[in-house]
Parts: sequence; structure tokens; C-alpha cells
Amino acid sequence: MTTGVVTAVSRSNEYTFSKPNEASITLVAGLGVEGDAHQGATVKHRSRMARDPSQPNLRQVHLVHQELHDELRDKGFAVGPGDIGENVTTSGIDLLALPAGTRLHLGALAVVEVTGLRNPCLQLDGFQRGLQKAVLDRDAAGRLVRKAGIMSIVVAGGEVRPGDPITVVVPPEPHTPLEPV
Repeated sequence: MTTGVVTAVSRSNEYTFSKPNEASITLVAGLGVEGDAHQGATVKHRSRMARDPSQPNLRQVHLVHQELHDELRDKGFAVGPGDIGENVTTSGIDLLALPAGTRLHLGALAVVEVTGLRNPCLQLDGFQRGLQKAVLDRDAAGRLVRKAGIMSIVVAGGEVRPGDPITVVVPPEPHTPLEPV
């Protein structure tokens, strides 16, 4: 069982690209982050709402690994927790390597289930020029690697704070690799 730590939590009640850091956030089962614009049982991302507002919201909580922020800073970008829209910034867990269905226990009560990858959009370049390309890479086989974090749904609600432990529970095999959601 892998463990990590929450390094920051963020939310915005408006549709903003970046989300301000908070002392804590509350996750609500089946809905997402209390008070966040993306909270809801059905899709809340505007592009997805325009296509079909009745789709289930598989993007209730966005998580990004602190190690990505470090990598981006090394490339000259000024990026910190919440800047690229994540609700939970983590450390010590290779989020991108987790299979779909992995459950992350955040703090004492909250549990999210990983649904897929965030597909880096052009809004990243609106935040800082060249950022979209910086969060895309290629693996040894030439396949596209999306590094802008993972998306999840809330299975069990609870308060989440910086410093909270994260426990990773991987589902039984066979594992399904993450795809963009």
C-alpha cells in the first residue's frame, strides 16, 4: 500500500482557471468539493455541459502531484498549488501511474475514486505561454503522456487539509490504464 501526503487544497465557487488555496476543503460523496464550481452529480465543465449536461460528473475532484509543479518550475514556469485548477495537490504518489478505480483515502474520512486523466487544454497557455506543451510528453514507445493530473469522484465525504496522509488502494487486477475523462 502506497502512501503520500496532501500538500495543498484549493477551490473556487466561480469558473476560474486557478483555484485559491484554502485551509481545508470538504468533499461531499457523489458531488465533489463543497463550494466549488465543478461540484455536482452531472458534468460541470462548460464544454461538456454544452455537449450533454446529463453526463455523470467524472471530474468532481482534480488532483495534481507537487512533483509536476517542481518539474515545471525547473523549466521556468511559475506554477504552485491550485494554479492549474486542481483541488488537491499531493506529494509522494505517482498519480499518473495509478489504474482507473484506484481509491485514495485523504485524511481521516474522505475517499475519492480515480476516473481518469485530465486532458491538458489550451487554457494552460492562457495562464502561462507554453504550459500546455510542458505538461505533455512522450514515453519510450512514443505514446502521448498527459501530466496535468488526474480526475476523481467522491466516494466518501470528509474534510481534507494540507498535511493529511493519503493512502492508495489499488483495485484488483486486471488494471485499466487511465484515459482522459
